[in-house]
Amino acid sequence: MNVTKRKVGSLEVHPVGLGCMNLSHAYGPAQDHKDAVNFLRRAIDIGYDFLDTATIYGLGNNEKLIGEALKDRRSEFVLASKCVMGFKDGKRLLDARPETIKRACEASLERLQTDVIDLYYMHRPDPNVPIEDSVGALADLVGEGKIRMIGLSEMSADTLRAAHAVHPISAMQSEYSLMTRNPEIAVLDACKALGVTFVPFSPVGRGYLADEPLDPNNYHENDLRRTFPRFTDPHFSANLKLLDMARQYASDLGCTIAQLALAWTLAQDKGSVPIPGTTNLQHLQDNFDAAAIDLPADMLAQINSDFAPESIAGPRYSAVAQASVTTERFNFESV
Repeated sequence: MNVTKRKVGSLEVHPVGLGCMNLSHAYGPAQDHKDAVNFLRRAIDIGYDFLDTATIYGLGNNEKLIGEALKDRRSEFVLASKCVMGFKDGKRLLDARPETIKRACEASLERLQTDVIDLYYMHRPDPNVPIEDSVGALADLVGEGKIRMIGLSEMSADTLRAAHAVHPISAMQSEYSLMTRNPEIAVLDACKALGVTFVPFSPVGRGYLADEPLDPNNYHENDLRRTFPRFTDPHFSANLKLLDMARQYASDLGCTIAQLALAWTLAQDKGSVPIPGTTNLQHLQDNFDAAAIDLPADMLAQINSDFAPESIAGPRYSAVAQASVTTERFNFESV
């Protein structure tokens, strides 16, 4: 497959990366350990060269999994992880103090069994710590050779600019899909102006934009979507008409709905590197192959109209989750 690689800071990667969270938690129980190891090794065999994890995923177990599975193939991929959202005694915490960030990095390096993390994100903003202080600590880690690049996640354009003034930010990660277009308010423009790569997570709409339809009545007890308004009724059912539209576009294009969603994301921002997650080997291959799909300009324009932000029923986050981010919101949104 002949596709043009995209830049993340000074490095080049395949246009579609791999979000590894699903292997450890979020939408159900952790994948069987042996299967997860084989899955990650298969991803590298396919050609994935940009893998995304975080301290909080599986309370450190996701990083351990990647370290165990891929320590002998470390040179074959760009590794991204995240700090600030961490854990202590099995409980989540949010701490962006410089000393905490540095301790978290040391712990991640050990779990990942590597000497350097290529891209290290602040997972969330900490309202109690100035962004300049946190980025200063990350800059120290760059100077020490423990991380190569700095990233931010789920933060506003203003926060990005403030952080970038302290040290160059290489990537901004945020939710972006046909169902969630908030980055178009300000973040995408800020990224382009500053030369920051935009990394969309959940580009397949947390599984909504897939050929296998979700059923709110069958979510696993640990499925995060139970807490997201768009994934429960009345909003879930109200959005089904959009899924029908996506299914028709995918049929016209001769691809899966997930591939359509990824092709749209890649076409909307030709520098972005989406990181869909999956535990399904066929989906793993399909997502990778989506980079080669050409979305015609007229179809792209029509999809943008059909999936206008005001057409989506329900907020993307609960009030509690929304309070943990500084991403911009449309003026018609409410929680």
